[in-house]
Amino acid sequence: MSSPEIASLSWGQMKVKGCSTTYKDCKVWPGGSRTWDWRETGTNHSPGVQPADLEEVVKKGVKTLVIGRGMSEALQVPPSTVEYLKEHGIDVVVLQTEKAVAEYNALAAGGVRVGGVFHSTC
Repeated sequence: MSSPEIASLSWGQMKVKGCSTTYKDCKVWPGGSRTWDWRETGTNHSPGVQPADLEEVVKKGVKTLVIGRGMSEALQVPPSTVEYLKEHGIDVVVLQTEKAVAEYNALAAGGVRVGGVFHSTC
């Protein structure tokens, strides 16, 4: 199963190829995607992305996980979150969201089992 392409990105809106939903923030993995609802884990811009935000994607067997920090990189990614991924043998890429989407799409097109979590505003 391949990772779905991010079809479009603009401020506050993301579309995943093959999915009719328009996301504000989203999680993607080989074979699927869904809304990334920060309320589920109590996530805020600071301290930022928590391991709990990534567990679902990690369980999908990804080899690389791309984190989009937002258009202005307001979303933090603490070292403990990066360490959590490395402990699970997952390569992690943390970038501004437009760059993160481009990297994710390139990896997906190359057949990598890639997942991502993307913040599409600040």
